[in-house]
Formats: sequence, C-alpha cells, structure tokens
Amino acid sequence: MKLYHAPGSCSQAICIVLQETGLNADIIKVDARKHLLESGASYDGINELGYVPLLELDDGTFLREGPVIAQYLADQRPESGMAPAHGTMERYRLLEWLNFLTSEVHKGFIPLLYAVAAGKYIDTAKPKLESRFEWINRQLDGKPYLMGENCKATWMTSVYNANIDFSVLSNIQAWYERVGDRPAVQRVLSAERLRGS
Repeated sequence: MKLYHAPGSCSQAICIVLQETGLNADIIKVDARKHLLESGASYDGINELGYVPLLELDDGTFLREGPVIAQYLADQRPESGMAPAHGTMERYRLLEWLNFLTSEVHKGFIPLLYAVAAGKYIDTAKPKLESRFEWINRQLDGKPYLMGENCKATWMTSVYNANIDFSVLSNIQAWYERVGDRPAVQRVLSAERLRGS
C-alpha cells in the first residue's frame, strides 16, 4: 500500500490509524500547496482532485476520503479496536462521528483559513464552528474518547490556527491530550516533527 500524505494535514489521521493497526504502507509525502511529490513529480497526475489522503492498494486501486480510508484500514485489523463491528449501532455511531467531523468541523475551517477571500462570511462561519466544538465538548463529558471506552478510535481532527478559544473547552483539551499521549500518535507526530519524541 501507498499513502499519499501531506504532513500536518488531515491525512495525519490516516498515518495514526496505520500505526494503531500495525499495517504497513509506504508514505509518499505531498506538498499540498504546490501539488508536488517529494520527487518533484506532479501529484495531480496521480490524484486529479489534488488533495490528501489518498490510499493506493497493492492492486492499484485508489481509495479517497479520510473517513473511508480510516474505516478500510481499521477493518483490515478488527482486533485493533479502531472501529466497531459492521452492523452494530456502535459502527453507525462511528459513521455519524466521521461524517460530522468531516462536514461540520473540518470543512468549517475553510472560510477561516481564507479569511480575506471569505470576507464577512467569517462573521457567520466562526460562530458556527465554535458551536460545533462546544457540542463536541459536551459529548466528551465523562468519556475518554468520542466513542467512549470500548472503541479505541482516535480519529484526531486537525485544529488549524483559526483564532478559536479552546481554553473554555476542557473536555476537548483533555481528549486531545489523551489522544496525543497514545504511542501511535506520538510516533506520527515525532516523525513529522510536530511534537517532541
């Protein structure tokens, strides 16, 4: 397998899932802004959509979209506890969370990252995103992970520099610390030099 990955991006979650499951993949670094591989080759020639993550299976099949790739990898090693069993309510809760994090949180950062282009839309986008984080904070009350104790899914989301005050979101802060302390997460962050080893 090959994982096309831009360090520090949302594809980092897939690197963590690889570590948590013990699966091996060649990590191909992508410059997401320039759409270039480390070799200098065009990434657009591999993925015309131009974004990461992209997983290339050994048979040449491609999987796109982080939540789909994460579930696929988790299903290759069900004993890892990264995803609940198919057909269970817990599995549907996982799907619910992955969709929420993708559509309501991750995409919610886009106007904040391009504030000049977004203009006054920031006045609508930022409070909406903050309300989503407040809701997540309430869901984490008394739970170590988004899915409680049984599902060890880390499903870390990117938190971009978007001037959001996380100091009042103590459950999210504690969750990020727990996730960040996991050995698999530390290995990925250390490899990307985003956190001390």
